[in-house]
Amino acid sequence: MLQPSRVKHTKVHKGKLRQRASRGASLSFGTFGLKSEESSWLKSNQLESARKVMARFIQRGGKMWIRVFPDKPRTAKSSEVGMGGGRGALSHFVAPVEAGRVIFEIDGLSEDQAREALRLAGHKLPIKTRIIKRN
Repeated sequence: MLQPSRVKHTKVHKGKLRQRASRGASLSFGTFGLKSEESSWLKSNQLESARKVMARFIQRGGKMWIRVFPDKPRTAKSSEVGMGGGRGALSHFVAPVEAGRVIFEIDGLSEDQAREALRLAGHKLPIKTRIIKRN
């Protein structure tokens, strides 16, 4: 799974998600892309699941880029622990994704193959997505 090799601070503020992406909203590398329609945090295991299903579908056929990286640490207290006692331990990493941000890009495939691979990846993510094409 994607995660940083080291973090300076394991417990950070939640922060606010922007409504629309101010950067990363257009294709940079590939011909087709998967764009988010909603703002949310994507866990590293959700991104990995989407990446795996795309890689399995294209089978060394094209090139794939992941445009987001889960570098925001999240904490969680274990179940059945009472109130108090401070913040929980590091649980997982998330990638803050705003609406309009390109998550995956793909190139080197026919249009219907690329669309199907991105459609399968979109089903693995907990947000609404749209497939976009370079003009």
